[in-house]
Amino acid sequence: MFAAERRQLILEMVRANGAVSLRELARVVQTSEVTVRRDVRALEAEGLLDRRHGGAVLPGGFTRESGFPQKSHLSSAEKTAIADVAAGLVGEGEAIVVGAGTTTQELARRLARVPGLTVVTNSLLVAQALAHANRVEVVMTGGTLRGSNYALVGSGAEQSLQGLRVSRAFLSGSGLTAERGLSTSNMLSASVDRALVQAAAEVVVLADHTKLGADTMFQTVPTELVTRLVTDEPPLHDERAAAEIQALADQGVEITLAGGDADSGVSGGSGVSGPEGVPPGGRQRREMPLPGQRRTQNGGLGQQLRSAAVMADPGPERARVADLRRR
Repeated sequence: MFAAERRQLILEMVRANGAVSLRELARVVQTSEVTVRRDVRALEAEGLLDRRHGGAVLPGGFTRESGFPQKSHLSSAEKTAIADVAAGLVGEGEAIVVGAGTTTQELARRLARVPGLTVVTNSLLVAQALAHANRVEVVMTGGTLRGSNYALVGSGAEQSLQGLRVSRAFLSGSGLTAERGLSTSNMLSASVDRALVQAAAEVVVLADHTKLGADTMFQTVPTELVTRLVTDEPPLHDERAAAEIQALADQGVEITLAGGDADSGVSGGSGVSGPEGVPPGGRQRREMPLPGQRRTQNGGLGQQLRSAAVMADPGPERARVADLRRR
């Protein structure tokens, strides 16, 4: 297949589905992911689509929302790492709310092991993931089913959340910026997410780095209401995501970076705790500069985020976690 033919087919697939993974594109056009990545880069230069980590999407953040089948293939490794870390924030006997999304679905699969947990959700996928968890109680909202993401929305869902109070809300979305907070492309979904936020004492946003800096139509959670962001560490070339993480930290959002091999470590940093300073569980922590103390050397903001803070968890998932806290 000639390059022009491949690119036309790639463009048609993205237009039809909203978002397609590089792996799926390579399978359909019968070529390598390296070649597909080059084609996607060329199409992006023409303004015909936008690249995302592991795939391609329609151009512009205010257009069309991808359906669940497309979203589930994008940044799957990052979502898994984020879910692993987020699950560690939930304790035995807690009551939480979990919104709809592919990342929250991954979280729900891990929450099945938390005894005495109560999960309130408007997501059929979250409920399905917890359906056979004997020690977890699942409470579904009412509402109208939205087939594209298997979520219950509308006035019925919002009314069923009135008077509810839980410790935390775990939410995802289509985009997150320091200026506007969490947003989504669908008005009904945004309205239910706002109701979930009102029921929680703390709000934890789960968003991989491809969503950082993206701003979509309907605001769900303003930045001042976001307690913590759990995301993956942006690639070295992704300056937008790195800058957004720093801007969110400047506004007091606690940032947790998940993913990567615990053996890989990071370069630089200061205040590394020695063996005597390793807390229970074997984690090592490096203190990072205060949010707002931006460096002008050693690679700028992207390098600062990588040389700032690390918590290495030697557990089976071998996740790397870094906390940025406003002091």
